[in-house]
Amino acid sequence: MAQFGKTPWVFQHCHPYRVTYADCTVGNHIYYGRYLELLEAARGELFRTAGRTFAEWQAAGVIFPVIEVQLRYRAAARYDELLTIETEVTEAAGIRLSFRYRILGPDGSLRVEGETRHVCTSLEDRPRRLPPELLNL
Repeated sequence: MAQFGKTPWVFQHCHPYRVTYADCTVGNHIYYGRYLELLEAARGELFRTAGRTFAEWQAAGVIFPVIEVQLRYRAAARYDELLTIETEVTEAAGIRLSFRYRILGPDGSLRVEGETRHVCTSLEDRPRRLPPELLNL
């Protein structure tokens, strides 16, 4: 997995997230599958900050399905902790759009790092080039 911040980034965003009781296992740490939902929320906020929500892109006939995910768990995140989810665009070219993430604990310690790779498609699942207005953001 590429290290966060090692390559020039196109756009970066930080999203705060308070761990809810519903996120946690009996062991009081976030259930591993829930991290994908946190990444989705952070990615959605990055899009919103850049000027258009996922719903607005969808209304324009464009979606960004995930084609690959990689997560590396470094330490447990626990109930009621305020996490910071850093999201970085690492690729935006042709039909491909990729992101890198770091989830940090309240003390700045690394809890999870990950990557998602997406393709740009129409609502009918036909590949299409990334819209110029997205690339200009």
